[in-house]
Amino acid sequence: MRVGLDELLAAPELLRGRRYALLAHQASLSERFELAHVALARLGQPPSVLMGPEHGFFGVEQDMVAAAESTDPLTGIAVASLYGDDEASLEPSPEAFSGLDLLVVDLQDIGSRYYTFVATAVWAAQAALRAGCEVWVLDRPNPLGGTEVEGNLPEPGFESFVGAFRTPVRHGLTLAELVMLEARRRGWDESALRVFPVSGWSRSDLVWWRRRPWVAPSPNMPSIAAALIYPGLCLLEATELSEGRGTTRPFQLVGAPGLDPALVQRRLEARLGALDDGSSQALRTVPALFRPQFQKHAGSVCGGVEIVVVAPPPRPTRFGLELLTVLRRCAAESPQGFSWRRAPYEFRSDRPALDLLLGSSEPRQLLDRGGDVDEWVAGWAADEEEFRRECLEREVFLYPHGRPPTPGERA
Repeated sequence: MRVGLDELLAAPELLRGRRYALLAHQASLSERFELAHVALARLGQPPSVLMGPEHGFFGVEQDMVAAAESTDPLTGIAVASLYGDDEASLEPSPEAFSGLDLLVVDLQDIGSRYYTFVATAVWAAQAALRAGCEVWVLDRPNPLGGTEVEGNLPEPGFESFVGAFRTPVRHGLTLAELVMLEARRRGWDESALRVFPVSGWSRSDLVWWRRRPWVAPSPNMPSIAAALIYPGLCLLEATELSEGRGTTRPFQLVGAPGLDPALVQRRLEARLGALDDGSSQALRTVPALFRPQFQKHAGSVCGGVEIVVVAPPPRPTRFGLELLTVLRRCAAESPQGFSWRRAPYEFRSDRPALDLLLGSSEPRQLLDRGGDVDEWVAGWAADEEEFRRECLEREVFLYPHGRPPTPGERA
């Protein structure tokens, strides 16, 4: 399998005479395990400036921590930050492209609407085009595959950094396909937009990471297991429950002080068994005690469960809602009680974090009334079908559903 970066590195003459910015991070690696900017510099075509998304160019910062501008220690190239102290920092200013004629984007996404790299890629591409630059997108596979979509389309008025575009939670597209979708929605001049696709990958390929080892694209995405369940586990960010940040197993350890691990596991296993969608075989739970070293409940022992990924789960978003339902009820019965996140979330304080993540206030209101979200989830099917139809009509699919193309074969 060759990713878009490999294709560009095979033809470095394309960059001859270009002054360009590279939007990338520490997972932007070539098949030789070289960082993108280092490999390009080795070939005599270094970027003029580097741009880093949330967490910074090297993934140093934790979530929602501003990344400062800096100088790359490996090449001496200036690094601009696209995640600062306020919402305005999320999109480059026109001046950021002064003297440049090209933006190259190479970011490993993980296939979930909440993951912020797609918003950064689209907003940076839009700013570059407005400044008269071309945009090249170096594509990478979707860790969740490209055949399934899952979840609702966000309602108008719920747009945010974790819900920037009208896609289901699990969208089934690669980063380049998402950029193309937004380009066609927004009417961009596509003559200035070029995609370097992946070869050797198909939409049904869920285990490409066995051929190309996983490298964490952000500090709390250390394993493919965490990526596979992130569409559901991220929902715990909207609560005062721990999603495992500050431990060695983020998005796999979940809980809070005072929770009974055995009770959480028993109730969760009962709900998974009732789903009958394969979740109980793909995901297993183990009673767990853990002590986060930073962020929520730092220094305190939490009770809860560890989520063990046996196989790619069929409906990770639905699993996350079931987990949230169980943990919410268990926490409400504990001495500490349950509460939603109190602090602002990704620069927004006007809506609860769960509403921003799910693009609707309905599921939070259902849970607060003590109800289940089954009826709301049943409405996903229509949204999922609408999104599939739009992707077909806008012709954004770059990759086949069957056999992966051989190296060098264009999808």
